[in-house]
Amino acid sequence: MKRVVLGAAALWCGPGIAPHAPPLCRALRIPRRLDVDGVVLTFDDGPHPEGTPAVLEALGDARAVFFMVGEQVERHPAVAAEVAAAGHEIALHGFRHRNQMRVTPRRLADDLARGAAAIARATGVEPRLYRPPYGIFTPAGLPLARRDYDVLLWSKWGRDWRRRTSAHEIASLATRDLGRGDVVLLHDADWYSAPGSHERTAAAVPLILNALERAGLQPTGSGSAASRASSSSAGARSQSM
Repeated sequence: MKRVVLGAAALWCGPGIAPHAPPLCRALRIPRRLDVDGVVLTFDDGPHPEGTPAVLEALGDARAVFFMVGEQVERHPAVAAEVAAAGHEIALHGFRHRNQMRVTPRRLADDLARGAAAIARATGVEPRLYRPPYGIFTPAGLPLARRDYDVLLWSKWGRDWRRRTSAHEIASLATRDLGRGDVVLLHDADWYSAPGSHERTAAAVPLILNALERAGLQPTGSGSAASRASSSSAGARSQSM
């Protein structure tokens, strides 16, 4: 009986620990990296009336992927539209920022639909790429999301949501051992993290871009991540990420 319980727990929690377990990502065919000629910078949790414009300014001509939260898009549609107008990739982070383990499949389906609709109304873009809040999938949530979206996690992060960090530490973590195809997780909002954390993220962006340039890498995102995530996911059956 104990083995059955432990086995059921492992099955249920498996997708949830995928961001921290590359072999599990490979087994579940969840991309952490992409087949691109550069590095994909991604920003979660926006839009934010202060954080998002600051990140856009810091990016300059560099392209990125913005995983937007529908409830924030409804509150700040003009900011969401500004991201799209700047040529960045618009992606889905759900309507509410909720852990999939706390949501039933029916409510998750509704959350995805509401989030995508809010983004489409504000930006004119129907997102095709999805990342769950906290990077957590459930056994039911992963196939449900894959019905309509390519899914993408990350291979590097700046841990920029923390209260006690700095722009330099964020940039150092985000660019450590960085290579072609890496996907970097950052946040352009502090709705679900330490207050004011977006300020440190915006300050870290120029440092990250400088590190990419020194490494001979280019930031990429617009028009590439969504189209390549699907092929990368399929290719993961026979290749390591």
